[in-house]
Amino acid sequence: MNILIKINNKQELKGELNDTQTSKHLVNILPITAAANIWGEEIYFELPFTVENEIPQDIVQLGDLAYWPPGKAFCMFFGTTPVSIGGEIRPASEVTVIGKIHGDYQDLKSVNNQDLITIELL
Repeated sequence: MNILIKINNKQELKGELNDTQTSKHLVNILPITAAANIWGEEIYFELPFTVENEIPQDIVQLGDLAYWPPGKAFCMFFGTTPVSIGGEIRPASEVTVIGKIHGDYQDLKSVNNQDLITIELL
């Protein structure tokens, strides 16, 4: 499932969701707009649903989209976080990877706390 990620209705990134139950929960509530929270080189915001980790991972890859159960949060990873060791990309705790950003995710480095992020289906 292809998605469009908009930042303040100015910048746009494309992504693709995988075939997990968690990504299907996300699709059911799209479109969604929320205020960004920044944690290192991760953007996250709370979602209006709770699911358990399907395939828990404590290390993710550049451009991964994930769901973080403790915060009920959608996460976009574009670099290291405060708990990363070396060059790894480590979430605060285990996440379920639900997709990937396609193209230049480096635009995410310009996002500030409380910027509006919109996710919609393409």
